[in-house]
Amino acid sequence: MSVAGLRRAVRESVSGLPPAFWWLWTSTLVNRLGGFVATFMALYLTLDRGYSASYAGLVAALHGLGGVISSLGAGVMTDRLGRRPTLLVAQTATALSIALLGFMRDPVAIAAVAFLVGMASNASRPAVQAMMADIVRPEDRIRAFSLNYWAINLGFAVSSAGAGFIAEVSYLAGFLIEAGMTLVCAVVVFVKLPESRPSGKDSPDAAGAGESVSLLTVLRDGRFMSVVGLSFLIAVVFQQGYLGLPVAMGEAGFTPADFGMAIAVNGVLIVVLQLPVTRFIEHRDPRQLLVASSLLAGYGFGLTAFAGSVAVFALTVCVWTLAEIVNAPTQTGLVVRLSPVHGRGRYQGMYTMSWAVAALVAPLMSGFVIDHWGAEWLWGMCAVVGTVAGLGYGLLMRRLPEETAETVAVERARTAEAVPEVKAS
Repeated sequence: MSVAGLRRAVRESVSGLPPAFWWLWTSTLVNRLGGFVATFMALYLTLDRGYSASYAGLVAALHGLGGVISSLGAGVMTDRLGRRPTLLVAQTATALSIALLGFMRDPVAIAAVAFLVGMASNASRPAVQAMMADIVRPEDRIRAFSLNYWAINLGFAVSSAGAGFIAEVSYLAGFLIEAGMTLVCAVVVFVKLPESRPSGKDSPDAAGAGESVSLLTVLRDGRFMSVVGLSFLIAVVFQQGYLGLPVAMGEAGFTPADFGMAIAVNGVLIVVLQLPVTRFIEHRDPRQLLVASSLLAGYGFGLTAFAGSVAVFALTVCVWTLAEIVNAPTQTGLVVRLSPVHGRGRYQGMYTMSWAVAALVAPLMSGFVIDHWGAEWLWGMCAVVGTVAGLGYGLLMRRLPEETAETVAVERARTAEAVPEVKAS
């Protein structure tokens, strides 16, 4: 592709989105650029503090449990208090708890504060996704979610590299830098982002509407809960790239550096391919995309059973990374499509919880399967789970009604109401 063609592709990928989206996107990028705790927590506990690997695993599990609990609570806050207040509370609490964690020395205190960090850091996700759905027109949502996912991975790639150098100087500095960057995100939200929660008849505060969507309503929504279940299956599969894969490579005689080289392909491909792939998929049938991405994920990990070199491991990473690039924005767009406007926070909270629960279950599953039956069984199970998810999406999407022109027009009008600078053209 020529330079002019590349510029045109970038311009088409980012054009037409409201300024409020870009401030939200900037907040996401800054947050991920400051990431430190999630990347080096295990090394901090084992190398710097001298605790056992089992204790480090317990702290990681408590961090994940905090995220599971906060998902639903943050979803309710997003609908009741609003997107902006929820983001401010979550990001401020995250900054304070991360800074506090850096000063903890007692093992019980470390575990307790790590649980709080998990709760606070996960609480912003339903609000971010609900606000994005509020301010972006329906036809642009897949592109918006892709751009946000791209920012997450770009920030993670940069912060992971930087965190290594910071850790060599001072782990405490890493905690404080992440706390400071998270506070910057809160400032961006406070200064630049207006509240986007739908008003009038769509508001939870309007005449009795507050009780029209509860967590029980979400649980009774069989079609949506099917999506949550399928999301959980896919999340368990994707988690194996950071859980089962390093363990399996270690048992096969590969070094941590070998794993680092293989998994680095994931971040590089997402940063390079997310935008062009999004341009290819944004107007295509979501049913086909979700089925294809589920199969690619399952069989991408399934192929790991035949890997005998770093190059082949990296090739399998390429396969399931492509699935990740397609699945993430398409699935998030499906969640928005199935969510009532005045219940987006609760629905997004339930969706977020599926990933948080997967982060708890996946380590237990991968460790048990590898210890008792071997890594080949784990990769075979990934292929089976991916196939089941693909079939599930195929059946679910077949019963999903098509979006009509009237529905799209109403949604476009709502985005214009949510943020004044969004125009329904």
